[in-house]
Parts: sequence; C-alpha cells; structure tokens
Amino acid sequence: MAVEESKWFYDLSTGEVSQGKASGFENRMGPYDSEAAARKAIEIAAARTEAADNWDEEED
Repeated sequence: MAVEESKWFYDLSTGEVSQGKASGFENRMGPYDSEAAARKAIEIAAARTEAADNWDEEED
C-alpha cells in the first residue's frame, strides 16, 4: 500500500472518513495519520484558522 493510501481523509460533501483518496481534492481534507484525526478534521481546521487569525492580530 502506498503511503498516501494508508492515510485518512475527510470528505466535506458526505462527512465521512476514508482510508486513501476516495474523493476529489475539492471535497477532501487531509491526509491525517489516523481515522480519529480525520474525524476531527473540521475541529482541527477551525483551531488552525483561529491560531492564524490570532497571529495576524498580534502582527498588526
């Protein structure tokens, strides 16, 4: 199994996770090392966005 196929992805259109690239890039978040991390994709993205926003505010 290729490295990319062993990773987990979150499908934005269905809310499902899959191992390997099961959907097109426009609906896919990842790769994640585990199924559990892929299930938290939205939370992870929100936390990263908040951290970036906070950093931007500190720089202004």
